[in-house]
Amino acid sequence: MSTLNIWAVLVAAIAGHLIGAVWYSPMLFSNAWMDSLGKREDDFKKVNMGVLLSTTFVFMLIMAFCLAMFLNSPEIGMTEGAFYGFLTGFGWIFFVIATNSMFEQRPFKYTLISGAHWTVVFTVMGLILGYWK
Repeated sequence: MSTLNIWAVLVAAIAGHLIGAVWYSPMLFSNAWMDSLGKREDDFKKVNMGVLLSTTFVFMLIMAFCLAMFLNSPEIGMTEGAFYGFLTGFGWIFFVIATNSMFEQRPFKYTLISGAHWTVVFTVMGLILGYWK
């Protein structure tokens, strides 16, 4: 714990949050994601965005901290961090989403969009955490 770079954890969490903002924006996948859920933009206007964004940022901080604990070794650099982040995002998170989606009978498009999002997030967080010791 004493060798953990808390600033790297914070930056990794911010990066993950920003990736999500772009990923689920109209520039990328918001329309396809909403379509896969059978939702429209109006359905999200009831959501308190301040509470949603602040709560999900805390979640992102927790995820970045946990990944940092796994990567907290001097032998792990940027490349290894990105690789282990990818394995976390794809090998665990993607397939957790895929498993849940199958039982929830969600379309595969939802699985691809959400699973790929978390794969990218964890890869970038791993890169940051591996690089910035």
